[in-house]
Amino acid sequence: MARVSDLTPDDLPPDLAAIFRKYASEYGPFANQASIVAHVPAALRHIMPMLMELRAAKTLPRRYLEIAIVVVSKLNACHYCVGHHVPMLKVEGVPEDAVAQIPDQVDHPALTDIDRLVIAYSVAVTNDPHRIGDKMHAELRQHFTEAQVVELTLRIALTTFFNKFSEALGIEEEGAAAHAAQ
Repeated sequence: MARVSDLTPDDLPPDLAAIFRKYASEYGPFANQASIVAHVPAALRHIMPMLMELRAAKTLPRRYLEIAIVVVSKLNACHYCVGHHVPMLKVEGVPEDAVAQIPDQVDHPALTDIDRLVIAYSVAVTNDPHRIGDKMHAELRQHFTEAQVVELTLRIALTTFFNKFSEALGIEEEGAAAHAAQ
């Protein structure tokens, strides 16, 4: 149970209620998260639409985004985020046994060299960003545009934010029914 009360769209002014509903229905089964973020109108007004806009732009391939989110969420032991994003990785063609091994083992045959690079970069940004060298950035630039590298880095950092936010406030996963609906 969350450590603060859940807000619903009915508790919010119409503009915020619309953002809440759209985020919880279109972005994914994240209503529990939205119900807590809604306590801070500026966060609901800006963070959630930004996430929806990033997803709609499709600048970064979804597979790499989901790999990064799962890696970071595992490193930060965020049950909420791991629970939500592991099913999304399956949709992207990453088998369950490969997902179970990351980030510690990356030698699974279903993982590509680019997947491994995304995993290594996600670990580096999360654990020791000031030690990321030119070599890793050169490798990233072989596979990603500058905009994609920036978005990947942004999403890794945002994942850490959401991991800490969700765990600190005890946000619970919506459940298997929500995943099935997605």
